[in-house]
Amino acid sequence: MSDTPSQKSVKRCGFVALIGAPNAGKSTVTNNFVGSKVSIVSPKVQTTRTQVKGIGIFDNTQIIFIDTPGIFKPKRRLDRAMVASSWSGVGDADIVVLVVDAKRGFDDETKAIVQKLNKNKIKAVLLLNKIDLIQKQKLLALSAEINQSGCFEQTFMASALTGEQIDDFYQYLADNLPESPWYYDEEQISDMPLKLLAAEIVREKLFLYLRHELPYALTVEPELWERREDGSVRAEITIYVERDSQKVIVLGKGGSMIKKIGQAARKEIEELLEDRIHLFLFVKVRENWIEDPARYKDWGLNFNA
Repeated sequence: MSDTPSQKSVKRCGFVALIGAPNAGKSTVTNNFVGSKVSIVSPKVQTTRTQVKGIGIFDNTQIIFIDTPGIFKPKRRLDRAMVASSWSGVGDADIVVLVVDAKRGFDDETKAIVQKLNKNKIKAVLLLNKIDLIQKQKLLALSAEINQSGCFEQTFMASALTGEQIDDFYQYLADNLPESPWYYDEEQISDMPLKLLAAEIVREKLFLYLRHELPYALTVEPELWERREDGSVRAEITIYVERDSQKVIVLGKGGSMIKKIGQAARKEIEELLEDRIHLFLFVKVRENWIEDPARYKDWGLNFNA
């Protein structure tokens, strides 16, 4: 039975927590839905460090995605704080979605997440992502395997990158979130301040251009965000590393690396702002920043997790 006009006119709103192993595509789902960059992505795992909210409208429903850090076996304090943030997002959600990289399959990290969902009797929706990278026969077998291990309310197969079949997933969320006034203005796409989003875009470029483990040894903080009379923005962002040797790598020979990172970040931030930005990047050494409680507070993470 189709919805009557009166049913369709009822506003809905709610929170959808996206959880999953690192690099499952949670941030890509969020960005695809919003239609703009609100959560950074890179080929490296553990790019997302804290919860990011992406906000959009589908039919008459405002869907607020909680994009969480990937869930993995933590080794460091920051790892533990990130994983704790992911599970706290589950408690805040009206609908929980387990996002699985279909190409990677039902790996140990995803199995551990399903086990915890089962243990805590948390009902979830299964989203098999990146279906453009796997044969249909293998996809159906993967869906059956995961559904046998857990109790999922619904299963969807889509590609957040290409948009293939993703609207079916959004429609389900729109139909099943609670009746409620919208929590945010219709035009708002994130609850993250622009200066923090700009810093995150800089961090994304660091992940893309720097090799090996260096991106995990640095943090990025906005120092100045100033709107000028001509409408442009002056932004000063500092990249903190732990050692002088890391600073040399980030700067590059003759400043070539930091220039490349700045140009890439500036272009993307300007597209987001639809305004010109004067972006100034600084690289400083802050030894053992990863043990600084203030950094965790800035990210909304629990230092003692």
